[in-house]
Amino acid sequence: MTDSRIFTAALLVIGDEILSGRTQDKNIAQVASWLGVQGIRLREVRVVPDVIDAIVEAVNALRARNDYLFTTGGIGPTHDDITVDAVAQALGVAVEIHPEARAILEKYYADKGGVNEGRLRMARVPAGSDLIPNRYSGAPGIRHGNVFLMAGVPHITAGMLDALTGEIEGGAPLLSGTVGAWVPESEIAGLLHEIERAHEGSQIGSYPFFREGRVGANFVVRSTSAETVQSCIDTLCEGLGEMGYDFTPGGI
Repeated sequence: MTDSRIFTAALLVIGDEILSGRTQDKNIAQVASWLGVQGIRLREVRVVPDVIDAIVEAVNALRARNDYLFTTGGIGPTHDDITVDAVAQALGVAVEIHPEARAILEKYYADKGGVNEGRLRMARVPAGSDLIPNRYSGAPGIRHGNVFLMAGVPHITAGMLDALTGEIEGGAPLLSGTVGAWVPESEIAGLLHEIERAHEGSQIGSYPFFREGRVGANFVVRSTSAETVQSCIDTLCEGLGEMGYDFTPGGI
């Protein structure tokens, strides 16, 4: 782990079924959480259809401005699983059958009817790729440099993330602390801005809610420095108290 700079990642969610609403994406939250533990910030997410040109454009744009790019979806056995082809085109390499992936699939499907044309598609990779282990369904994920191709099925994605734990470089983890208060966020917007400006490297997010007939908000402070987080929290609590508002460390 390197503390000298912030590492960022983008997530590209691929699939017509996501855009149509037929399937609800569950990977964004788990990828974001996992990246945070690795000391990598998920900076942006894009959702694109099963269209090669759309995937190619997104891959090249996202990988150019982030340290890492993760994709989910489109690496299965059917004709519309085109992520490998699109990523290979974006990277300017050919598609090839990975010998280790083929061996894994042959072993996995030995008592399930063997490897057929569709199943063999899951051994296809952009040339020069490494594999990401998949302990659930045999078909591996794919790594090519700073691009990671993973399954769209959430529990399989989770397994692939587990396999990558500790395998990629990150920076200092983003830490957080929360203060809740029964106050309209608009009434303390100036206070939040002042505190954030006074604490370099801090971010303060405001998350309003309406409960019990009252308006309130939780304020989440984020920084790579535990001291900065605590200083922001202390200053915020002091400021809320001086303005006459009750507050709850840890959130409401």
